[in-house]
Amino acid sequence: MTFQSCRSCVLLACVVAGVSLALAASAAAPATPAPSSNVFELHIDGEIEPILAEYVVNGINQANTENASLILITMNTPGGLDTSMRSIIHAILTSHVPVITYVSPTGSRAASAGFFILVSADVAAMSPGTETGAASPLIELFGSPVKIDDTLQKKIMNDATAYLRSYVSQRGRNVELAATAVTDAKAWSDKEALDGKLIDLVVSSPEELLAKLNGRTVTRLDGSKEQLTLTQPVVAVHEMTARQKFLTRIVQPDAFFILLILGALGLYTEFTHPGLFAPGVFGGIALLLALYAMHLLPVNFAGVLLLVLAFVLFGLEAKFPTHGVLGVGGILAMFLGAIFLIKSPLTGMGVSGWTALAVTIPFAVIVIILARLVMRSRSWKQSTGKEELIGEEADVTEAIGSAEAMGMVFIHGELWRAASPGGMPIPKGARVRVKKVAGLTLEVEPVMAPQRASS
Repeated sequence: MTFQSCRSCVLLACVVAGVSLALAASAAAPATPAPSSNVFELHIDGEIEPILAEYVVNGINQANTENASLILITMNTPGGLDTSMRSIIHAILTSHVPVITYVSPTGSRAASAGFFILVSADVAAMSPGTETGAASPLIELFGSPVKIDDTLQKKIMNDATAYLRSYVSQRGRNVELAATAVTDAKAWSDKEALDGKLIDLVVSSPEELLAKLNGRTVTRLDGSKEQLTLTQPVVAVHEMTARQKFLTRIVQPDAFFILLILGALGLYTEFTHPGLFAPGVFGGIALLLALYAMHLLPVNFAGVLLLVLAFVLFGLEAKFPTHGVLGVGGILAMFLGAIFLIKSPLTGMGVSGWTALAVTIPFAVIVIILARLVMRSRSWKQSTGKEELIGEEADVTEAIGSAEAMGMVFIHGELWRAASPGGMPIPKGARVRVKKVAGLTLEVEPVMAPQRASS
């Protein structure tokens, strides 16, 4: 073997060894993980009102600030206020982060204003066994629909339809079919909505939804295309703040009714028993919270009148001996008032029967007892000050002369000047009764001693 061939063998061996080491190093080195996708999740659950709208709009803005990959809004709503709905839709349409609306879980709905929000997103999805539609606008007064003339009705319908068309067409959905939700109050199941091209997907869970969205290209509102990358989605649920949760509880019908009754009871207690302060303070706070909720809830005027009638009947029961007839009438009026207080064909919600009964009976008992105490106190003799001496008996310690001549009497451990208004002289040691207090002088009259039977 020549020297040249030996050197070639050595070089080949070095190359083979180097390749082996490189392969071993690459196998030992950890693989670079795929970047995760931040999914911002929000919830629309219940009636769409200003507090819920504030929560959703703030959540969408935060997701845009944090450059999230996707915004997922799960929905279960019967509808709500037009102004709150438009605030949410405006935030969805102007979001640079793609927004997905998802009616979930099974049995949920996106009705009325919820339908408008559902079809405004980049991707609309529904769970099996859900429904959407029935988006005809309603004009309500005191919780009941208002009959309006044909011209105004057409104006409202055309406005709602035009608003819906303005963004549904840009989302590539069935504009004509979507408009029938407003004009004809049409509603669809999940399958019917998918077949009618109102939504994009029907999936059973959020996990399945995110899996099907991975790699999907969506058309944004401005016509641009964007591919969703959700290889390793990390879902961050954005909850309501403590303030928003508190205000949301207040606008619930049961909480509103309880606050209204507590406020009325607190103020009534303060007026009838001045100086306690606590009932007036807490009653005033409860009543103000109830008034805040009142401008957000569909309050029925008939329910308010029934509650007022109940207060009047309770007061009359305390004043007149009706053997409970007016009290029972007041309880019935308050119970019916609670049931009728919050009623809306939009939501179908109201004060529950158990809450109405649990509040009405204790309230009736307390108000009747307080009213009776007030009535009785008006007939009680004053027990403080000089007026408490009226009607009391005293002993004459210095004879009381006729006309203007004054004497002295001993009463309640004190000596008082006394006069006889009728001019009748009263001797020392006699027993007298106080008729009037005039400054520092008592006007008295003799107490007739019982005559003894002659033997």
